[in-house]
Amino acid sequence: MPVRFTISADPASRSFAKGAGALYLVIAAAGFFSILWVPSQLTVPGDPAATAAQVAENRGLFLAGVGGDVVMMTAEVVLSVMLYAMFRPFGAVLALAAMVARLMMAAVMAAMLLPQAGILALASHEAPLVALDAVQRAELAWVLRQAHDAGVWVWQVFFTLHLWLLGLVAWRSVAVPRVLAAGLIVGGTGYLVDSVRAVAAPGSDVLTGIGVALLGIVTLAEIGFALWLLVRGRVPSSRKAGIPRGASSQG
Repeated sequence: MPVRFTISADPASRSFAKGAGALYLVIAAAGFFSILWVPSQLTVPGDPAATAAQVAENRGLFLAGVGGDVVMMTAEVVLSVMLYAMFRPFGAVLALAAMVARLMMAAVMAAMLLPQAGILALASHEAPLVALDAVQRAELAWVLRQAHDAGVWVWQVFFTLHLWLLGLVAWRSVAVPRVLAAGLIVGGTGYLVDSVRAVAAPGSDVLTGIGVALLGIVTLAEIGFALWLLVRGRVPSSRKAGIPRGASSQG
């Protein structure tokens, strides 16, 4: 008998919502590993030579971090489409814009992997740059790391836009708890604040405090949203949710 995959058959079904929630958790786990934990193990603040040595000595961990990034970005692409399918009845233009914004975020993250290849080649002396000594290689790898990190400030802008739009269509759906929808909208601004602080005012304690507070809110909102999708989530069609016929096609 042929195996039937039903997770994507009906965006208004419980199985579809569970699939989206599971992807959220995959993204959270892979992101924590590759974005937070691995760099914390390999980076020696302010010391390019020591950082390059850490990367060279822990090549497997470095590549595992890259693998975590790939897992996360792959899940992001699938989740983006699933969220669009789920929330399209409550604003087709808004849901489409939310999907595109999240896909743009994933594209920036993918571009950030290119400097990673250069960092590994320089740190492990694989790059045939015979004119550079060990110190110069380490400093060049450090520059590539700064280029990689600068991508964070870019993808956070796209992610802010995504969370604003996702929160709005989630609010309009009625099915999603309003506190979670509001948390996505309000807390999502924290990513934008963090990017502005990093680019325009890196020493601002005020922006740092605001950003940390908002990021705390959106973290709780995203975790709550993922758990809601897994445990209770089901986004009915617009007519079942009480949305007037025709209103769902409006932005």
